[in-house]
Amino acid sequence: MKSKTYMPLLTLIIQLLLFATSCKQTTEPKLEAELKLELEDVSCTEAWIKLTTTNLQLPATMNLLQDGNLSETISLLSADTLLYVDSLLPNKTYKFQATIQLYLPKAGIQPFNHSGFPAEGRHSSNELTVTTMDTTSHDFTWQSWEFGQHSSSTLYDVAIIDENNIWAVGEIYMLDSLGNPDPNAYNAVHWDGTKWELKRIYFYTFCGQQSMGSYPAKSIFAFGPNDIWIGMDGSQVVRWNGQSQSEPICTPVSINKLWGSSSEDLYAVGNNGNIAHWDGVKWTKIESGTDVDLLDVWGSVGETIWACGYNSSYALTVLLRYVGKNSNKVYEGSPNNQNNNEYIGPISGVWSNSKFFTYVASWGKIYRQPDSNILNIKRVTPNFSDVAFTIRGTAHNNIFISGQHSLIGHFNGVTYKEITELKNQDRYLLKIDTKNKLLVAVGYSYYGIVGSTAVIYIINII
Repeated sequence: MKSKTYMPLLTLIIQLLLFATSCKQTTEPKLEAELKLELEDVSCTEAWIKLTTTNLQLPATMNLLQDGNLSETISLLSADTLLYVDSLLPNKTYKFQATIQLYLPKAGIQPFNHSGFPAEGRHSSNELTVTTMDTTSHDFTWQSWEFGQHSSSTLYDVAIIDENNIWAVGEIYMLDSLGNPDPNAYNAVHWDGTKWELKRIYFYTFCGQQSMGSYPAKSIFAFGPNDIWIGMDGSQVVRWNGQSQSEPICTPVSINKLWGSSSEDLYAVGNNGNIAHWDGVKWTKIESGTDVDLLDVWGSVGETIWACGYNSSYALTVLLRYVGKNSNKVYEGSPNNQNNNEYIGPISGVWSNSKFFTYVASWGKIYRQPDSNILNIKRVTPNFSDVAFTIRGTAHNNIFISGQHSLIGHFNGVTYKEITELKNQDRYLLKIDTKNKLLVAVGYSYYGIVGSTAVIYIINII
C-alpha cells in the first residue's frame, strides 16, 4: 500500500498565508489635504467666497490671505465654509488664498491631522482672483407721458421686454369718437419704441362666466415677447402670446402682484396673506401664516421666494421667506418696531439676484435681509425724502425705488441719489421695472379732487 504525500498542499497553504500577510503590510497611500476657493458672489465692496476642504480633520485653523497679507483667521468647523469679505473698493482686483499649517507631533503624541495625512507642512488653496463691481452712473435722461381724459386713470404695474417692447397695465378712461366719456376702460398700454398704443385685455365679469369686459388690470409679468401674464384687479389672469390673449384663468387669490421663473412656475400674492402657485396646469393656494395684505413678491437664486406687504391701517407689516415647501415669517409686527437699531417701517417691496440675501424697501430706506432672522437686517441707504412703494434692480450696483411725489431713487452699489428734477407733489409712482440701462415707472397724477391721469416715465442711465 502506497503512502499519500501532503507536501504540495502544505506548500500551497504556506504561500497563501505569506501572500495574505504581505497584503496586510502594504502601506496605504497618504491622502493630501486639499483646499479650494470659489467665488460665489461679489458686489462693489464685498465678496462671498466658498472654501471647500478635503482630507482635513476638523476643527482646524485657517488663515485667509488678501493680496498676500493676512486678512483674517478662521476656525473651520465644516468641510464647506462661506467666507464673507467686506470693506473692498469698487472696480478693483484682489487675490485671495487660504492656508493651513499642520505640525509634526512629538513622539508618542497623536498628530493633529488624521492618521495617514501628511503630519507637517503648509497647505494652501488655489489663488482666487476677484474683481469687484464698478458703481453705475447716477446720470439719467427721461421722457414722460400721461393718459386719461375723464374719471380716474392709473397704471398699476409695468414689464420691460426690451427698449422697443414695454407693457403697462391699469385702467385708462378716454373719450369716445363723439367726444363723450367712454365708460369702457383701456387696461393696457404698449410701447413699440416709437409710440404708445392703448389696448383692452378682457376678463370675465364673474370668474368662469360668459360675459367679459376690459376690467382694471393690476399686475403684469413677462417671460418674453410671446409669454406675458396679466393679472386682473381680482381673481383672474390671462396669457398674451404676442398676438392675442388666452381665455381668462381663474385664480384662488385676488392678485396684487405676479412673479415667476417660467410659465410653469408662477406666483401670485394678494390681500389677507394670500399666495398661490401656478405649475403650468393648475393654481394651488399656499398657506402663508399671515393675514396681512401682500403687495409684492420676488424670487431669488436658489428657489427662495420672498413676499411682503402691510395692511390698510398701517398697523402691521410682514416679510415672508418661502423655500421649497417651507414658509418662514421673517417679520410680522408693527412698522414702528426696531430691529438691529433700525426702524422697520411698512415693508413695501422686495428684490434680489443673490442666493445670500434680498433687498427690502420700507417706506423710509433700503435694507438688505440675508436670511430668516430679522435681527440680521442691514441698512444700505440713507432715509428717502418720500415714501417708497416698490424696489427693483439688475445687480448689486443698480437698484431703484419709486414712490410718493414722483420719487425715483438709485443705489449704485456705494451711494444713493434721487432724481430731484422729477419731483412732483401730485404724482405717485406705484411700480417700476428695469432692464440693462433702462427704467420704466408707472403710477398716477392728480388733476382734481376726484380725478387722475395715468403716468409713465421712461428713464435711461447715461
